[in-house]
Amino acid sequence: MKLLNPLLWIATASSALLASASEPVDQSTLALENAITAASNSSLLWGPYRPGLYFGVRPRIPKSLMTGLMWANVDDYAHFKDLRHSAEQGDDVRGFGWVEYDARSGGRQVINDVGMNVKIETEFVKIEGGDKGGNWGVRIRGTPIEGTPEDVRTTLIFYTGLEGQGQLHLDSDLETDGIEGTVLIGGKTPDLGDFKVEITDGPKTNVHPVINHDAASEKDIHKTQYLGANLMEDTLWRAKDLVLQQISAAVQSASQKYGENSIPPPAQIFTLPNTGVVSGNFQAVQKTFEGSFEFDVLYTSRSAPQAMTSEVLGERIEEIKTMFRARFDKVFPLKAPFDKGEYVSFARELFSSLLGGVGYFHGTSLVDRTHHDEDSENFWESSLSTPRSPQEEGPTTLFTATPSRCFFPRGFYWDEGFHLLPIGLWDNDLSLEIVKSWFGLVDEDGWVGREQILGSEARSRVPADFVVQETRYANPPTLMLAVVAFIERFDQQANIGSEPSFNFQDGNEIGLSGGGIETETLSSAHIDHPTLATKYLNDLYPILRRHYDWFRRTQAGDIKAWDREAFSMKEGYRWRGRTPDHCLTSGLDDYPRARPPHTGELHVDLLSWMGLMTKTLRVVAEKVGEEDDVAELKRDEEAIIRNIDDLHWNEKEQAYCDATIDEYEESLHVCHKGYISLFPLLLGLLSPDSPHLGAVLDLMRDPEELWSPWGLRSLSKKDEYYGQGENYWRGPIWIPIQYLALSSLYKNYINTPGPNQEKAREIYTELRQNVVQNVFKEWKRTGIAWEQYDRETGEGSRAKGFTGWTSMVVMIMAETYK
Repeated sequence: MKLLNPLLWIATASSALLASASEPVDQSTLALENAITAASNSSLLWGPYRPGLYFGVRPRIPKSLMTGLMWANVDDYAHFKDLRHSAEQGDDVRGFGWVEYDARSGGRQVINDVGMNVKIETEFVKIEGGDKGGNWGVRIRGTPIEGTPEDVRTTLIFYTGLEGQGQLHLDSDLETDGIEGTVLIGGKTPDLGDFKVEITDGPKTNVHPVINHDAASEKDIHKTQYLGANLMEDTLWRAKDLVLQQISAAVQSASQKYGENSIPPPAQIFTLPNTGVVSGNFQAVQKTFEGSFEFDVLYTSRSAPQAMTSEVLGERIEEIKTMFRARFDKVFPLKAPFDKGEYVSFARELFSSLLGGVGYFHGTSLVDRTHHDEDSENFWESSLSTPRSPQEEGPTTLFTATPSRCFFPRGFYWDEGFHLLPIGLWDNDLSLEIVKSWFGLVDEDGWVGREQILGSEARSRVPADFVVQETRYANPPTLMLAVVAFIERFDQQANIGSEPSFNFQDGNEIGLSGGGIETETLSSAHIDHPTLATKYLNDLYPILRRHYDWFRRTQAGDIKAWDREAFSMKEGYRWRGRTPDHCLTSGLDDYPRARPPHTGELHVDLLSWMGLMTKTLRVVAEKVGEEDDVAELKRDEEAIIRNIDDLHWNEKEQAYCDATIDEYEESLHVCHKGYISLFPLLLGLLSPDSPHLGAVLDLMRDPEELWSPWGLRSLSKKDEYYGQGENYWRGPIWIPIQYLALSSLYKNYINTPGPNQEKAREIYTELRQNVVQNVFKEWKRTGIAWEQYDRETGEGSRAKGFTGWTSMVVMIMAETYK
């Protein structure tokens, strides 16, 4: 099946729509869209879009300029083997992430590298100007970790690499002992035009180690060391390997020259060779310091009206800090008791790290389009034993947030809808750009891969069993949450005031200074301009519909064959990809299901997701005037809501449960009480007057079932599988489910009169406090946001730096459930 070109998805959808439209698109709308798109693309062109690194800047252009930063302690010979580059789970780093960050202007990152005895700060800013994305700069600072000697020695390597067409050349005066003064790297590509990168010496307060060894006459580490090379473009991401290889050769040479007993000190010997190809596509420079330090990396586009300088960088750093804090307080007005002191810096850091984890990925992916039979007995055995038939497809691109920079630095469909809820509040149009990028990957059948592992760099960090994506497998359609949130924001704005009036001539906006558009305007353009919002939804709808139809077709369950009684014989669903111990496609991995798996299974969480998907599609259809679809989707929505009760409510257990088929070929419920039992409530499908609401709330609040002082457990304490096996979703506390529970309670139940209103309010108030306090407590203790939290102690566990969906705590603190 051919994958649609993601760069053309809007044009494809628009053409299909316009072909059936009775009226052409208004030219002023097209002019507005073109102006906003150009300005937005420029403001988002550059960023730290290599989130798997501690710091790496690149543009949103395939095969273009890429940069990265490495560092190590050189007080001894042991530390250099752990040279920092990619963020790794095992690094002795007590927290790292952005403490202030905006995708269109920049921000500040702090890396508390205990293992290297240094705190690294990267202050990244962007300056608009010209027609090539403007300038950018980063100030790199280092200070010894508290409690370590003030004369800690640190060496840093900054590199530039160029994939694809273009030129890159080291233009400084080169000496065998190093480069004196500012380093200049020039370059040119078809997309970026001419540019230069300057690496400054930094202030005079910088101190370099004094080396008393004969080798000091060969390399002066008060200067900048360098290395140039021509590399295969698909190996540039392995810059660390090249550096270690070159320095290892230098160590061997020094050992032979001076002998093992007189080898040069670490700060002298662990240095680049000051050789290589001056015009190679890889250029690296190295600086070594003693104690605190700082220096700047300045990128200037020749198309920009002014050059990037250290003075401009410094001024912009302070402006961004002030603007970020004022805007954060406006977008996320933290509510008591979480609106003071360290809670504020905690919230800023969590959100900034989510936004600073947005990446741009480009490359091929491995896809298996063979369809193994999952409708026969023991289907999972034949599925596991049948060899995969992956084919390399693409290349494609993806602009996405990431769950964890040190463990999952790639796009996850299941996670992304959650990521986009806080991002959309901050920058609505950035969230729409990411939604657009994801739906650009939907193929002609309507399928999109659960994990987007694009290119060799991404594949290098994924276990082999998870690299291949299979076209029969789904994942929870959480992007629907982001689409609904956009529509809610738009409707709210529409009720406040009218659309701003701009005049356009020849596609250019009149009345703004220099013909440009302010960054603040860009973040809300599709909310402020109804014509843009309508056009976006018009373009998106055919893809949403294709994706929705794929779910209905490929994940359908069987109701009729097993004589089940239900309002609808169609609305039942089964996750494909089941094994006895796992249902990875559900996103809940090892959550217990029917054993053994059966083709007659029906999954209550999937039916609930289909309810959300149907509702979302119906709302979009209403916005774009697809009246026939609206009527159809209303019927399907009602049928799903009715079938949730008919197929999945167990009166004896007083809970929603999965269904399966027993040995007598009779349908029965499999009741592992936990997160799946809550899904009708979590996704807003359980009405406030439902006769089952009270029982669901009791399940949530019972400390012998799901309730804990730290949040809702994923599986009941009474369940036989509680805490057993992998114990991934068998008890641990997960923040996205806490968010869904709190959001639904807040929006649907605590303000609606009824017999369960007070109970819902009490659960909401206590659960909100428990969740926020625990995540905050663990952040203070470890400096880290975690993937999950222990069911018995509340301690953070699994992946570190999990500032993806765990950052939704900020929305809980502000009670901004949109």
